[in-house]
Amino acid sequence: MSIRPTEIKLHKQSRTLEITFEDGATFQLPAEYLRVYSPSAEVQGHGPGQGVLQVGKEDVAIENIQPVGNYGIQLFFDDNHNTGIYAWDTLYDLGRNYEKYWNQYLERLKEAGYERRDPSEII
Repeated sequence: MSIRPTEIKLHKQSRTLEITFEDGATFQLPAEYLRVYSPSAEVQGHGPGQGVLQVGKEDVAIENIQPVGNYGIQLFFDDNHNTGIYAWDTLYDLGRNYEKYWNQYLERLKEAGYERRDPSEII
């Protein structure tokens, strides 16, 4: 049985999704983080080791959120990506492991030779 959210708020100006779960855990998840860890096949691939590193997503924003049954949400990003369904368990995992996953992403960018832009400097 998955843990369910009690509140979901989209903060458009700061480009974050705030989600609170039944156990009281609250996470502030940046749009860029959610975009680069999208559960879609486009990002994750169709099998182990087939994931595609997402680059240039520093200024991505979430335009819309749609519920999907009783188990998750679909996020619509302004770069036209909207194929991933974020199950409650996935969102909880992304929140709990934010620091670890974010650092892994930054390391993968570095290994690929990509220099991430500072979102505060993007016009």
